[in-house]
Amino acid sequence: MIYLGADHGGFKLKEQLEKWFAELKLEFLDVGAAKLDPNDDYPQFAFKVAQLVSAEEINQVWSKRPKGILICRSAAGMVIAANKIKNIRAVAIFDIKMAKHAREHNDANIIGISADWTSEKEAKEIINTWLTTEFSKAERHTRRIKQIAEVETDQQCACGNNCC
Repeated sequence: MIYLGADHGGFKLKEQLEKWFAELKLEFLDVGAAKLDPNDDYPQFAFKVAQLVSAEEINQVWSKRPKGILICRSAAGMVIAANKIKNIRAVAIFDIKMAKHAREHNDANIIGISADWTSEKEAKEIINTWLTTEFSKAERHTRRIKQIAEVETDQQCACGNNCC
């Protein structure tokens, strides 16, 4: 399942991508915005997508795992908000090299796309690359992801103190 979320800044691109997903027969769920509202706030959509991705079984092969795509003007705010949810590794992506890297190195389960700086064509290329790239499972990448998960669980900073 792919969960889609966008605020007013990403609404148009989200709608375009939904048509493409339907053509490809990809399973997706639009969690908002349901209509263009210039006064909506991106955190509500980022949190909803991240909570849905986090709630499903994450220890599956990539093709079967829940995924999220967030779209706003810059991608930055959405990614910051999504990363507050446990088990989320959200990355702002601007090209296919970043999409490949985010999967291979970070096992990113949510991507943020900037509607201001990404065309529909580029967004499709980014998403296709991200969806079809496996996590490398290299020891150094697995170790680093585990370190992040430990902080999420312990609610401790990397220094080992309860400073978070």
